[in-house]
Amino acid sequence: MDFQDYYETLGVPRTASQADIKKAFRKLAREHHPDKKPGDKEAERRFKAVNEANAVLSDPDKRKKYDRLGKDWEAYARAGVDPDAAGNPYAAGSPFGFRTDGAPGGRVRYEFRTSGGGDAGDFSDFFRVFFGGDAEPMTETGPGRGRRATGGATFDDILAGMGLNQPGATRGPSRPPSGGRPTLQQPTAEAVAEITLEEAYHGTTRRVEIDGRRLDVTIPRGADNGTKVKLSGQGPGGGDLVVRIKVRPHPVFTRRGSDLERDLPITLGEALLGAEVPVTTLKGKVLLRIPSGTQNGHRFRLKGQGMPHLRKDGFGDLYAKVRVVLPTKLEDSAAEAARAFIGTVNQPDPRTIS
Repeated sequence: MDFQDYYETLGVPRTASQADIKKAFRKLAREHHPDKKPGDKEAERRFKAVNEANAVLSDPDKRKKYDRLGKDWEAYARAGVDPDAAGNPYAAGSPFGFRTDGAPGGRVRYEFRTSGGGDAGDFSDFFRVFFGGDAEPMTETGPGRGRRATGGATFDDILAGMGLNQPGATRGPSRPPSGGRPTLQQPTAEAVAEITLEEAYHGTTRRVEIDGRRLDVTIPRGADNGTKVKLSGQGPGGGDLVVRIKVRPHPVFTRRGSDLERDLPITLGEALLGAEVPVTTLKGKVLLRIPSGTQNGHRFRLKGQGMPHLRKDGFGDLYAKVRVVLPTKLEDSAAEAARAFIGTVNQPDPRTIS
């Protein structure tokens, strides 16, 4: 039986934090990934060893059991029992238990054999006994596809079932409602793509790198904060990759779903007398007619000038809020003319409460 020092495999001390283990695993997985070194058997072996080590050390419960047993695991393996099980007759101190040196106690002899007669699989016996008890022998499934268990699960399936430490990974097997054989779930990785509002309006692409592979992700027009783009089977271990969209704030436009809002500065003369003023939208420029006497803060609706709807035809609206910009630092002649004008205007006191 093979014993693998998982800490040595990942190149970390036994006191390493979970973050250190995660960092070391990702570095080694990229370095030895079969896609980067096709045909390199040693790289493939190292890749599997690294995944096995991570599957144990990234799981606090498995790591605790591994730290406790160490190289004494063989004694428990020969007995085929779980040393932590309640009421275990083979526990230390029992008639059939283990001595402190790890050798079987009592007068009972135990033997352990792997299932099947040929290849014992991609995992070490130590791993399969304590952390993957129902793993099955492997058979090749074709170039670049890894190995498939005789029961139908790929090598990556088994890694997924063990809880491959990736963002969003689903740990452990799930059992069908009927109580049948557990189905190993693939891990799901998540990435964030940051885009501009203009890119969200027109649609764009982003390149994501995962496990040494570069993927072009198409981001649909109308995407908003939190929009998710799913790439089935493109994640680690053959799982899914989910790209979550983040739209950067815009200096002019504020987004409300499919609608946009913006300030529209106009002059005093345009507000008093009316005018046609250009308004910049994400589609281009349009002319907006400002009626005479338009008040500061009035909102105009420009239909269909907002964002495209994400999963249906059509566009939202653009709301332009008027901001009257008054002239400053009037010259004496201009101030006199303003006083004369104001004197001719019959304007009620706006502070009077009716």
